[in-house]
Amino acid sequence: MSQSKDAHTYQEQLDLLKARGLVVADEPSALHCLEHHNYYRLSPYRFPFTPPGNRDVFRLGTTFEQLWALYTFDRQLRHLVIEACKSVEISLRSRWAYEVGHRLGPLGYLENAHFSTPLVYARTLVKLHDEMERSKEDFIKHHRGTLLMPWPPAWVIVEIASFGNISTLLSQLRQSAIRQAIAAPFGMDEQAFCSLMHHLSVLRNTAAHHSRLWNRLFVFKFKLPRKKPPHLRPNFFEDPLLPKQEGKIHNTLVILIHLLRCIDPATDWPERLIRLIRTLHPDLIPEMGFPADWQIRPMWQALLVARS
Repeated sequence: MSQSKDAHTYQEQLDLLKARGLVVADEPSALHCLEHHNYYRLSPYRFPFTPPGNRDVFRLGTTFEQLWALYTFDRQLRHLVIEACKSVEISLRSRWAYEVGHRLGPLGYLENAHFSTPLVYARTLVKLHDEMERSKEDFIKHHRGTLLMPWPPAWVIVEIASFGNISTLLSQLRQSAIRQAIAAPFGMDEQAFCSLMHHLSVLRNTAAHHSRLWNRLFVFKFKLPRKKPPHLRPNFFEDPLLPKQEGKIHNTLVILIHLLRCIDPATDWPERLIRLIRTLHPDLIPEMGFPADWQIRPMWQALLVARS
């Protein structure tokens, strides 16, 4: 059995950071941060402030305040992303329930003939059943207990389904016309839209579990909309020589702005996002997958001009 490291007190954790070169001007404040936010959680945010090849030494003059500011930025970014994903999820639920209910019938989602991969569909239905069993919602009790319906209509079941399960039931629909009808209000091709919904379900779970977003490389990248809607393409970061940058959050933020404006044309989410981004040190913005010329890309430029 390998030997584990010893647990350190909050003071020992702070002393370790100081020994590695971190400047701590306000020790009580730093100790308070460590007490309520795990040292290991803060640790990845040190990387931009350390020299290449030596993650255990801070660059000269790096302060705890800089480290904490980056952590705080990421926390606020997660809040914004969760808010946006919730809006998209609710819209997707509504679109899916409407189209499936009208085109396949109230219980059409229970017929495997309508779905492309039997095993994936069966697993998703099991998950959906588990969600229904766990649900405490009165409308589920009413349909199952009073109306004696083992499975409620599409527009009811969708209200207790997870983002991930709905995105799977969307992508698994055999009829591309139904998928396209669901994607239509967003001006997107159904294939790109299905890919995006899967990506956003993963993103939402990542943010909801308090995981880092700022410089995260997402394994599953959504399919970039190439033609529809045409105004989006110039805003995306696309470089085959830098595939990792394409897998970071910049492109997701661009598409979230578009989706939220489709759902609510009066939304102020893009303005709140750009205000947050402008609080981040310019040297740290590329870590989010932002291109070097991001400020003159049409979508970002319009937001920056509106803020000036």
